[in-house]
Amino acid sequence: MSGIRVLIADDQALIRTGLAMVLGASDGIDVVAEASDGIEAVALTAALNPDIVLMDVQMPRMDGIEATREITAHSGDSRVIILTTFDIDAYAFGGLEAGASGFLLKDSTSDDILAAVRAVAAGDAVLAPRVTSELLRRYGDLRRVPDAAAEARRESERRAATERLQALTEREREVFDALVLGLSNAEIAQQLWLSESTVKTHVGRILQKLGMRDRVQAVVFAFRSGVI
Repeated sequence: MSGIRVLIADDQALIRTGLAMVLGASDGIDVVAEASDGIEAVALTAALNPDIVLMDVQMPRMDGIEATREITAHSGDSRVIILTTFDIDAYAFGGLEAGASGFLLKDSTSDDILAAVRAVAAGDAVLAPRVTSELLRRYGDLRRVPDAAAEARRESERRAATERLQALTEREREVFDALVLGLSNAEIAQQLWLSESTVKTHVGRILQKLGMRDRVQAVVFAFRSGVI
């Protein structure tokens, strides 16, 4: 069985080399290409169809957000994990809205990066908890800015979100509320006194009912609609 095929996109050669060494030394993961900017990342993804693209945010010619948007729109089998130096920056939420399936910090440990690659390749999603917390805080601050038109739009989004969430059972709603706060399946299981396999089943049903690809889409949905 072939390994997880990864493309690394970063404008710093040293970062690319370090990531390639970490990933290449792990069983079941193959680095198939490296890109130094967003345009190369999009072109190589289209040509090679990697399972995972590790995407830097700030790159020349085309940044990682636009590259992610292009990849998720036209290379459906490839999933993107955003990598950034900063806990949070102006591009973070844009990256998630562009369709990224994960968001990690460059100071993450090798084990965390490997675990993230494997999780996203398996169809899950990864969002660093402290990134989730900061996104919640900052997005909440934005929502408090008075703007009649924006408030009317948000109220419409809230109503639509409430209607969609009515499809969930009471237990599924509990799981949904936990996962959009960045909790892992293990943490949700502990909090709700469930087995991890049961939580995984609930998460799958929630995403199916809401028509979402992964947990990150659920987080973005929750931020935008104000349901948390």
